[in-house]
Amino acid sequence: MSTEKELSGRVALVTGAGRNIGRAMAKALAAGGAAIIVNVRSNKSEADQVVAEITRDGGKAIVAIFDVADEKAVFAGVAAAAKQFGRIDCLINNAALRRERTFDEMTFAEWREVHAVILDGAFHCTKACLPYLKQSDAGAVVNIGGLSAHRGSEHRAHVTAAKLGLVGFTRGLAHDLAPRVTVNLVAPGAIDTSRDPAAGTPSHHLTHNMLMGRRGAPDEIAAMVRFLCGPGARYVTGQTIHVNGGAYLSS
Repeated sequence: MSTEKELSGRVALVTGAGRNIGRAMAKALAAGGAAIIVNVRSNKSEADQVVAEITRDGGKAIVAIFDVADEKAVFAGVAAAAKQFGRIDCLINNAALRRERTFDEMTFAEWREVHAVILDGAFHCTKACLPYLKQSDAGAVVNIGGLSAHRGSEHRAHVTAAKLGLVGFTRGLAHDLAPRVTVNLVAPGAIDTSRDPAAGTPSHHLTHNMLMGRRGAPDEIAAMVRFLCGPGARYVTGQTIHVNGGAYLSS
């Protein structure tokens, strides 16, 4: 990771930032000089740990606890964080549910639960942050998608539909917010993350063949997100960027 502080003076909100890719993104943006709003739905201890790691390394960070699917909670949480830091320049819509369920067993409530977090959550957070993003001279929204949304996956019709919906959201929003705010999507491939042992390895991971011969690391996703939030990406908008070790090319 570069030691350049290209994001100095910026403030970034990262949803679902308590662990795995979200945690890595929060730390990468902080390493770039941004102050970080570490959002979690309920696990304050995880958020506190991320904040502690960032501040230990000389950065600034605060915890923002709210459910991205709850519109009122999102607006209240964003307003409180913006009041503390005075601005929001970057929004990373990362919060997601990655349930597995065969379609014949899937209920509409389960379908809606996933969409409420992934798609509705991105809508609520972007709406809440929009006044601050428009005031920034380098506003950026980065949505976090997924490889399975483009290749398909068994037992994840709800997740793949919602994640692919983020692609359309990204493209439409890029039109609406240009030229002041860039909007892009990063689609990770199979990434080594901590998971509930009882859940096992996601079935779609078993079908991805990476040309690079390995799974990715959360830091490799975070590096792309940091770039998209930085000054070198101001001419990049409306794009879906795959970070998957060549899995999209491999059968």
